[in-house]
Amino acid sequence: MNEERIRRAMEQEPVLARVARAEEVFWMNPRYGGELPGDAPGDADIEDARQRLLRFAPFLRRRFPETLPDAGLIESPLREIPGMLRAMDCGLSGRLFLKMDSHLAIAGSVKARGGIYEVLKHAEELAFAGGLLRAGDDYGRLDSDEARAFFGRYTIQVGSTGNLGLSIGIMGAALGFRVVVHMSQDAMEWKKALLRESGVTVIEYADDYSAAVAEGRRRSDADPMSYFVDDENSRTLFLGYAVAAGRLEAQLRSAGIAVDEAHPLFVYLPCGVGGAPGGIAYGLKRRFGANVHCFFVEPVQSPCMLLGMASGLHSEVCVRDFGLTGITRADGLAVGRPSGFVGRMMEPFLSGEFTVRDGALFDDLRLLWQTEGVFIEPSACAAFAGPRRMAEAGEYLRAQGLEGRMGAATHIAWATGGSLVPEEIRAEALATNC
Repeated sequence: MNEERIRRAMEQEPVLARVARAEEVFWMNPRYGGELPGDAPGDADIEDARQRLLRFAPFLRRRFPETLPDAGLIESPLREIPGMLRAMDCGLSGRLFLKMDSHLAIAGSVKARGGIYEVLKHAEELAFAGGLLRAGDDYGRLDSDEARAFFGRYTIQVGSTGNLGLSIGIMGAALGFRVVVHMSQDAMEWKKALLRESGVTVIEYADDYSAAVAEGRRRSDADPMSYFVDDENSRTLFLGYAVAAGRLEAQLRSAGIAVDEAHPLFVYLPCGVGGAPGGIAYGLKRRFGANVHCFFVEPVQSPCMLLGMASGLHSEVCVRDFGLTGITRADGLAVGRPSGFVGRMMEPFLSGEFTVRDGALFDDLRLLWQTEGVFIEPSACAAFAGPRRMAEAGEYLRAQGLEGRMGAATHIAWATGGSLVPEEIRAEALATNC
């Protein structure tokens, strides 16, 4: 039955044949501008997440001094990268910025938004239920032996290719939880080592990300004291990422950058299972509406979100259904099956998708290092495929009436990880050609 549905989808959406051949493509979302699903989170849900992070700021300031410059918030710089734009020489109009979630405190990746938020929300719920916290308390009291002993009765588990596991492992262990991270074959050895150094149990799998998630979910479900962070379906993760939109708006305003009909904003987000880019794009669209245009970027061998959205089958399909391997040097994007929840949320909000070959990731990694002195993970460099290839999106620009406004546009490549990468791994990545 699924083979027949895939065949029909490929007939209706010609780009799928090119995706199945592992070509670099641009896909324009035909459902852009439609109606949101009835179960979509609202602005009040995002505000609730923002307020919870404010409540935890005293704890974060005490436990992680690196958050002190941002008063206990986990936030990254927005940096203009004109040298990179000139070196790319791609004819892009407007200004290019790097949103440096690659340098977020504590976990060094975009997962420090959603992953850490979900751990904090779970901790808050347990603390109130167990009498450890009461309304109006200073959450700094959670940095105590009493709190760690309380949380030590509970386990948190997650399936990850690397960065989500790092964010949950580091924060979970800091609070005192027992943490188990189920990691796929694509996970980097240094990420596994860092987790173990933090006291986290790492279980490795010879299979891909989806298998690690399934086994982690099964083991967690069998333990009444265990909580599973479900990267494929978590609204909590999604809302943690969505908080980024308000923070970005404040940064743009501080830099004197307008986002309105005459000054469009373009945001390019590397995509794996979809939670982080989906949550960020969702928050941006709710805040900026038609004036922001969000694009996902995925590796040519692992474009699971594109396949799910373009076929309309979402999590019912995986990359292997289309003859792709799911193997990529972009470890954080090595996901075979997309989040159906995120795909449905993105149907009316996502402008389109680009796919990118692995070699281009390393080319842009070197270019960013040479021109701006910034190192980010290869998977984060997928973001540059968007601005580099915007000329392919001409049909979208015409349909949205944007052709005459590109000179006043702001472009943001969302860097998703990099600051925790060990020096020897950085050197290896900078020397890689593929």
